[in-house]
Amino acid sequence: MQVRDLMNPSVVSITPGESASLAARLLSRHNLGSLPVCGEDGGLRGIVTDRDIVLRCVAAEEDPAQTPVKDIMSRNCAVVSPDDDAREATRLMAARQVRRLPVLEDGRVVGMVSLGDLARSHRCDMEASKALSEISENVKKVYP
Repeated sequence: MQVRDLMNPSVVSITPGESASLAARLLSRHNLGSLPVCGEDGGLRGIVTDRDIVLRCVAAEEDPAQTPVKDIMSRNCAVVSPDDDAREATRLMAARQVRRLPVLEDGRVVGMVSLGDLARSHRCDMEASKALSEISENVKKVYP
């Protein structure tokens, strides 16, 4: 099964210059955990998560309304192609300790695939379970 069969093609994204507070509102409004940060050309510049907003902005006592997403986003994101095998996506999630991956085609974000998407696929449920287990184990090491 390919990533394209499981990904969500309805991508909500944000530009690097938008505020952390707008990112938080988009995450809340669309019930998301992360937003791809895209340039005007649709190319991926990074990803911003609810955790990035809390740790890199709020906890750092920065004003979310004045803090641009580019200052708190994660760069060098793990990505997949729509043609990649879904099992490879789960292995990448486990290796990089992430629960969501942007799906890129020709340098543009065309979807997002989550660990939940992969777990709902009966063909990938074992790999997704293993990936979640590995991600959770690392969290337990940090927060025993």
